[in-house]
Order: sequence, then C-alpha cells, then structure tokens
Amino acid sequence: MNPGKYSMGIGDRFGHQGISQLKAINKAAEEGIIITPVWNKSNREHLITGTSPEDVRKEADMAVAATGFNKPYFVDADHINLETVGRFLKSSDYFTIDVAAFIGRKAADDRTEAFLSAAKKYEGKLKIDGIPYPFTVTREYLERISGKYLSAAVAAGEIFCKISHSKGDNGFVPEISIDEVAEAQLPPDIFFILMMLAIEDVPLQTIAPKFSGRFNKGVDYEGDPYMFAKEFEYDLRVIKRAISEFGLPDELKLSVHSGSDKFSIYPIIGNIIRKHDCGIHIKTAGTTWLEEVIGLALSGGNALQFVKEISIEALKKEEELCSPYKEVIDIRKEMLPGEEKIKRWDSLAFADSLRHIPGNRNYNPDFRQLIHVAYKLAASRIDEFSPLLETNIKTVGECVFENLYNRHICRLFRTD
Repeated sequence: MNPGKYSMGIGDRFGHQGISQLKAINKAAEEGIIITPVWNKSNREHLITGTSPEDVRKEADMAVAATGFNKPYFVDADHINLETVGRFLKSSDYFTIDVAAFIGRKAADDRTEAFLSAAKKYEGKLKIDGIPYPFTVTREYLERISGKYLSAAVAAGEIFCKISHSKGDNGFVPEISIDEVAEAQLPPDIFFILMMLAIEDVPLQTIAPKFSGRFNKGVDYEGDPYMFAKEFEYDLRVIKRAISEFGLPDELKLSVHSGSDKFSIYPIIGNIIRKHDCGIHIKTAGTTWLEEVIGLALSGGNALQFVKEISIEALKKEEELCSPYKEVIDIRKEMLPGEEKIKRWDSLAFADSLRHIPGNRNYNPDFRQLIHVAYKLAASRIDEFSPLLETNIKTVGECVFENLYNRHICRLFRTD
C-alpha cells in the first residue's frame, strides 16, 4: 500500500477530532496540496487512555464518512514491537516498527559475517551523487555499524514477517523507526542500515532516522537549522541511491518523528522536498490533545476549570508524567507557572500560555511540554473530559483545524 507523496500522522489521543483533522486535510487538497492522513496511536497511549486499536479504526472510518473524504487514509500501529504488534493486526494498515530495544545488541555471528561479506565491496570511498565528498568505509566502520544496527534490522525483519503473514505483503505500509538513539545517524550509516533492511527483505516505505538537535514534543526545533538542512538533504540523496542499489520501494521517504511544531525548520523541509520532488511523512499527533485543552480553556466555565485542575495536578506529578518521555522533552522547572498563577488565569491567559504562536510573549514552551505529556490525567477523569469535549466541540474543533492547517500544513507545503 502506498501512503502517497505527502502524509501526516494526525493521531488523536481521545478519538474526538477526526472530522476537524480531515477538514484541514480537505482544505489543503482544495489548494492542490494532497496529504494522506494517518491516524497513529501507540500501545502505551492505548493503555493510558483505555482504548483499543479498533477504536482508532472506528474514528478514522467515521470521520471519513462524515466528511466525504474520498482519498486513501491509514491507521498506524505506532511504535509497535514483536510483543505488541498482535493486537494491531486486524485494525491497522500502517505499522511503525520500533526496533530501539535492539539497537546496540550484538547480532548472531552468522548474520554479522553475512553482512560484512556483502558490504565488503563498499570498502574504500563511498560516493553518493549530490554529496560533495566521499565517505571513507573501513572494515572497522562496517563492524561498528553492524554491531549497532544489525540486530535491529533482524528484529525489523521478524516483525515485518509477522505482519505480512496476517496482512499479506501488499496489505500495509511498513515504517522503520531508528530515531530513539543518542546520536544522529550519518549518511553512510543510513546507507548501510537500509542495506541491512534490504537483506532482511523489509520493503520499508518510510524511515525515521535520528537528526541532530532536539525534537522535543510539541515545541520548536532546538539546534542548528543549517546542520539539519544538510543532514536532511544528504539523507534524501542516500535514500535515492539505496532504492536503486538495494531494490527498495521507489516511494521510500523520510519520516520525522516528534515533528509537530518544528516551525523553524518547516520551510527548510518544504524547500528541500520540493527541490528533489520527493515525499515526507510528518508526525503531529500529540498536538491534537493540546488543542483540546486550549479549546476547553477558551470555552470558559466548567471547561476552563477542568483544564486548570488538570494543569495544577500536572505540576504536582511532573516527575511521574515526564519520566517516560525524558528523551523528547526538556522542561525548565523554574519557568513553569505556579498553582496560584494558573488559578488566576482567565480563558485567554490560559490559552496564550499554551498555544504555540511564535512571537507571543505569553507563550510558555515549558508549560506546553508538561501538558503535552499530561493527557494521562484527563484519561483518569474521562467521564468528565469526554462530555466537555462534546459540549464544546465547535470551539475545540476550530482550534484543532487552525493548528493542523495554518500552523503545520501551510508552513510545510505552501510556497506563498
């Protein structure tokens, strides 16, 4: 299955915003920007919110029917592994295969020798069209890269086989996630990782590498935009070579995880993919929950009181909430608002502190990151939270649409 040239992960923690999300996708289509929506939700998020993969499929199907959407769409089993993939097989047709647990593990000796033997022909100077200098490939380098990633490639192959056995070879989109490591992969690393995946017969269609800089959830990119641009473009060059070299799918494209709100590099991404006429997958899932909080704040009354209570509880449980996400958040505790300040906020003050509008002096990225991971608190009060979303669906839906269309789609794909 083909997710198209441009695709976006538009996950929805609580399953209420599918229609508003598709309105943004449809608005883009009216302007000639065709984006494939991919509803993504991880096993961890299902466990926290008490939902199942079937619930995501139902939301997607209902939103498509309600809006008359007539293009391809997908449901992503996000960050699955061999232990968790089973519960997603029936309802998902996009699988983000997460092999982070296998990165750095030693592969079996016969697998290692087979890879080193196959890669031997690249020893010396590896030249990639469009990259102005060759990469030096030594036996020591190949041993090091295989020691780090070969076991992960083997695991990806095993997971792919399990999915394929259930869905058929052409019944889903496979994505490989290798972004959860400490250091960014260099272009030759990507080349040989793709070689390993090809050896394991994984016909991946998207790959999520680790880029330099910080990709914290729900806030802007932190790092050197010039360095990111160089890495991003070189990775595209490597992918093009790998497609022809290893027989990987022609539609193979880059995926940017924790990609929401990376406003400072969206123009860079847009310019480069247009330059090379290639695709991109961007995951923007967590911002849907944030826009729900903002929409409830703007609705006032009981809705505002509810999100204030959630926020104050989040301050008290910061360590517990942040621990699972420590690699993708960076909160300065001294910059968080205090309980008394939150209590004094009116609707607009709350929304301004949380809504990511560059240049807004009241915007607080530390508070935004905290609330980003605090959806667990709303889940624990779902009997209150869901009715508030339904009662205030107009305001909340407008926030979801505005965020996805104007702040994300326009910045990434429009040229004016």
